[in-house]
Amino acid sequence: MQKKKFSAEAAYALGMVILAIGTALMEKADFGMSMVVAPAYILHLKVSAFLPFFSFGMAEYTLQAVLLIVLMCVLGKFRAPFLFSFVTAVLYGLLLDGALLLASPLPAGGMLLRGAYYVAGMVLCSVGVAMLFRTYIAPEVYELFVREVARKLGLPIPQVKTVYDCVSCALAVVLSFAFFGLWHFEGVKLGTVFCALVNGWLIGLCTKALEKHFEFYDRWPMRKYFE
Repeated sequence: MQKKKFSAEAAYALGMVILAIGTALMEKADFGMSMVVAPAYILHLKVSAFLPFFSFGMAEYTLQAVLLIVLMCVLGKFRAPFLFSFVTAVLYGLLLDGALLLASPLPAGGMLLRGAYYVAGMVLCSVGVAMLFRTYIAPEVYELFVREVARKLGLPIPQVKTVYDCVSCALAVVLSFAFFGLWHFEGVKLGTVFCALVNGWLIGLCTKALEKHFEFYDRWPMRKYFE
């Protein structure tokens, strides 16, 4: 079967949109966010209580700005792709807020409908991440942090990613307890655990499906600026 051509730049744009829609559906389901975005979601819930304009998207790129500063301190240097990663974080934050706005009229429904939202959101997030893996454009700071720390320590990316996800989940639990009281979980729920168990597997399936049907190429000679 002949593969269809798909540009890396289009994969970046479409991946970002799909990821934002998937995250918005997971938020609508209220079964818990993924371990990566849970800290930002909890920060949004707390701060927006007295600063209503502080959206989920704003919490995303605010937290990623802090993470970028931590990364530069760990590495002891600054590189241009780091700035591009923050731009990606801001773009994603804006898309996420737009997706949340579009999802707000959807009926809340019962457990069955919420479950459908969650599964659809989780699948869409996996597709979005898989598409972003096929582009050279700088990823969000989350992925950049994992890649750069793995490179500095000489460790496999999956190993560093696992540690990062565990730390992120633990931070979300601590923030939930600190902001909303002991044993009061916000953002981190059973869905978060389920997502952690199947997320890597789903992303792998989506990546294989994309590679089977599409051939990704660079439409513009921009790769050198992101390396």
